[in-house]
Amino acid sequence: MYARKYMKYASLFIWVTLTGVCAAADAQSQDAVLLYQRSLAATCANCHGTEGKGIEGGGMPLINLLTPKEMLTRLMAYKSGVQPGTIMPQLAKGYTDEQLQIIATVLGKK
Repeated sequence: MYARKYMKYASLFIWVTLTGVCAAADAQSQDAVLLYQRSLAATCANCHGTEGKGIEGGGMPLINLLTPKEMLTRLMAYKSGVQPGTIMPQLAKGYTDEQLQIIATVLGKK
């Protein structure tokens, strides 16, 4: 009888512990994904300013005014060579299509 009671509590303890570990791992995984997405978008800050806001009249497009769809269309045009530019064609070619989608989603007008 004591063994059954012990097993019941041990099973409950293991279940609660594993549930907590899985929840913590999921939260860390989500945090890692968000960090990855924001890190990709941050690569644009050198030229386009933090969060794509830039400086009006600064010579760089204010990309935060573009919707994610508009931004992705432009990025893909640079990548394919359809849209000429000074540095953007070279930069865009360094990203996968998925990465460009992430950048457009993070920086595009909400």
